[in-house]
Amino acid sequence: MGRQDTVEAVLTTTKTELIAVVDDDELLRRALRLLLKGAGFAVTLFESAEEFLQSGQLSEVACLVADIRMPGMSGLDLQAKLKAESCAIPIIFITAHGDEKMRLQAMRSGAVGFLPKPFDSGILLDRVRAALGA
Repeated sequence: MGRQDTVEAVLTTTKTELIAVVDDDELLRRALRLLLKGAGFAVTLFESAEEFLQSGQLSEVACLVADIRMPGMSGLDLQAKLKAESCAIPIIFITAHGDEKMRLQAMRSGAVGFLPKPFDSGILLDRVRAALGA
């Protein structure tokens, strides 16, 4: 293996996965950024589903952590839109207003996690790692 191959191998193995957080609660977005960055992830924050969709970052995002209930487009609407556009970003939903019917709808539509607020930060990190195949 030559020097260039070694450098490329190091760059490839140290690539940081980008996690997008979509939630209308600014304090929660900031807290999630600290948690995820502390676990070694790159994080980008969005106040709404619409902002996320217009960001131009969909192809860069490895995992999405999204609230279910937000003004405008809901998390479930966002999930449906991404699915309709064949955008297979793993989604972990977080919600203070979820019920079993909502959880089942999200999971049947492909969500990889559904956590009621307040949630255990360790469980969220486990779900993110599982979504990334780590």
